Amino acid sequence: MIRFENITLKIQQQTLLDETSLHLKPGDKLVLRGPSGCGKSSLLKAAVGALPINSGRILFDGIELNAQNVADIRSRVSFIGQEPVLGAERVLEALMLPFRYKAHRSRTVTGKQIAELLERLRLSTDILDKPSARISGGEKQRIAIARALLLDKSIFIADEITSALDPESKEAVMAELFRPGITVLSVSHDPDWTEACTRRIKIENHRLVESGAEPQTTLNTAVPGEVS
Repeated sequence: MIRFENITLKIQQQTLLDETSLHLKPGDKLVLRGPSGCGKSSLLKAAVGALPINSGRILFDGIELNAQNVADIRSRVSFIGQEPVLGAERVLEALMLPFRYKAHRSRTVTGKQIAELLERLRLSTDILDKPSARISGGEKQRIAIARALLLDKSIFIADEITSALDPESKEAVMAELFRPGITVLSVSHDPDWTEACTRRIKIENHRLVESGAEPQTTLNTAVPGEVS
């Protein structure tokens, strides 16, 4: 699904990653760990073409990320950080904003779908009428996640997205993103998130080093009303 092949990543002459590789299979839930400044968030930005690598290749489904196809690759990927930019004055407008773009105009979404998804994410539909600037960081994160799910995104690149969430909201977000069909590349210091991930990668000496394999906890990812 995502391949980092022998990549070197430097910022202002400081080497963060040096000729290191990482491969993600469809459905992987991967978390990056390491000390502050080691390159975790920079790797996430490089994955969506927001930060150029110095050498090596990044591929999505065998297609190398470059200036010509970066827009197409970004249309398939959801990047969510600690402070997502919603891009519209009101929450409903922000939620529906991508459906105005050419790449998504053919998609339709109903009020029922929106209401059901917001409920699963522990959000009231009342939030739709609120100014985007007046909602909390945790609410912004969940609206950004809802927007991506409505677009059927299956690749999530997530940077500390549970940092502003209470335990109930965090559980709801994890139940959505840890479904089998979703691939997650993340940075997190949250022990619950780290425990639930199927793969854990530590950045050591500018290399990506894998430790552990299977998650130590099992998430209940059933939608309310389904038999799990």
